Amino acid sequence: MSTVTEVAPGMTVATSRKMSTNATVVSGRGRALLIDPAWMPDELDALATEIDRRDLTVIGGFATHAHHDHLLWHPRFGDAPRWASAETARLAEAERPALLDALGADFPAGLADLMGRVRATGDTLPPESVPPGVDVELIVHDGHAPGHTAVWLPRQHVLLAGDMLSDIELPLPFAPDDLPSYMAALDLLAPFAAQASVIVPGHGSVGSDALARLDADRRYLDDMIRSGSSDDPRVGLPGMADAHARVRRIARDLRGGDRPQPA
Repeated sequence: MSTVTEVAPGMTVATSRKMSTNATVVSGRGRALLIDPAWMPDELDALATEIDRRDLTVIGGFATHAHHDHLLWHPRFGDAPRWASAETARLAEAERPALLDALGADFPAGLADLMGRVRATGDTLPPESVPPGVDVELIVHDGHAPGHTAVWLPRQHVLLAGDMLSDIELPLPFAPDDLPSYMAALDLLAPFAAQASVIVPGHGSVGSDALARLDADRRYLDDMIRSGSSDDPRVGLPGMADAHARVRRIARDLRGGDRPQPA
């Protein structure tokens, strides 16, 4: 792991060297819930070592959405149930061949086999997978992927946003290519962002600026829908050129082409 940081009481975030992907351990009284454990094989093993060092027993896992880097697991985590929204669980099964391809041919077969083995849950986690002294609220939407789920921990005032509210990534409405759905997801997250003391994105830095990040995402999408351009500094960050071009295309289609827009 590049970094392992305690971000709130009973909460540790491990950040991968690949794509700054964040894995979160939520614990209470020796029990732990793993959210989006990631990413590389040695990092998953190191996360298991950290869990052992802290004498924690994993009682559940949760995947925020059905992308390969958020569906991972390691045998040392044990056989606790792994959960996801109904749509994420469906996609993890239906799109398994493509998800396995995305891991790459060199990814260990044993870890690849564990990828995506999630069960559907409703709008709450089953109590047996929630550590003592922890409350978990699931916020399901279609902003970044169908069935994408943010996790709100009200006692700690922590928002785990999945692949949204990142300081290094632009809004990524990849599936569905639907900016209104993404904007609706931001509206859904807004009251939680306003209360959050800590924001944990799927990729990027843990911060205390959840509402500012949400406002920046809204401004970026508003600008792109209105004019097809934005001065958001993330546009120039590594890996964002293609994402920006994709949003430009989606926004152009949404406004019906390149005809001039009212001020």
